[in-house]
Amino acid sequence: MVTLKNNNQTVVIDSGEIISYQLNDYEYLHQKGSPGWGHTDTEMFPIIGPTENAGYRVQVPKGNAIQDQHGLLRELKYSLDSDDGHSASFSKEYIAGTVIQNSKYPDRSKVGRLIWPFSFRFEKRVVLLKDSLEITFVISGDKDMPYMLGYHPAFKLRSASAQVVSDDISYSLDEVMAAGNIALHLPQKESLILKDERELQIVSNGFGHFMLWSPVSNMICIEPITFYPYGVEQRFLHEGFKHLNQPEAEFRLRIIPK
Repeated sequence: MVTLKNNNQTVVIDSGEIISYQLNDYEYLHQKGSPGWGHTDTEMFPIIGPTENAGYRVQVPKGNAIQDQHGLLRELKYSLDSDDGHSASFSKEYIAGTVIQNSKYPDRSKVGRLIWPFSFRFEKRVVLLKDSLEITFVISGDKDMPYMLGYHPAFKLRSASAQVVSDDISYSLDEVMAAGNIALHLPQKESLILKDERELQIVSNGFGHFMLWSPVSNMICIEPITFYPYGVEQRFLHEGFKHLNQPEAEFRLRIIPK
């Protein structure tokens, strides 16, 4: 367990998962054990979206890519690389062709093993700035590796009238819940405000889009994504790939209490 502090802010991280962000003891993140999702945050990589209807296979330039929903990254364990009290860095590494056991099998998936034909290193850097929480993802690996990236944080809600505001458009919690498991797509957005009992501004860099998801009224996931996967048939999921055509690709999210 890693605890970061800066001014009146506190972040708690458990095995790379950010499980608490508090300002003056006010909790902004959904808590495990509360109704809804069973996590507080996770990452979607190297794909976003479901694959069952495509036989759990995703088209890539070389080798087999057998992936379950949202990719195999979440099946790997984070290593703690650094912790100085204000910031911490974690990483996961994967060697091309390594077979990974799928924890969803057999209860929630028909495929028992996952595989990806590219090597990569995935870093998650968490920094408590003086007025906000910043999360940075750094991807390195095989040249021209295809990938998608999504970050999946869940925020605690206290108000029945909670809404997400983007520019001059607002989205109610009822609208988000009505979208169901395909989530509500907010294309070409890099900044949103979550209006609840208190307000949060959520600013992304490098992702390009957001999607909103919630199964219950006490939480909402505000997810920066590089690609919205539910706009294509699963067999065409490869149309959403970026490619690692530089030594590192960097993506950032700032969570700013207002």
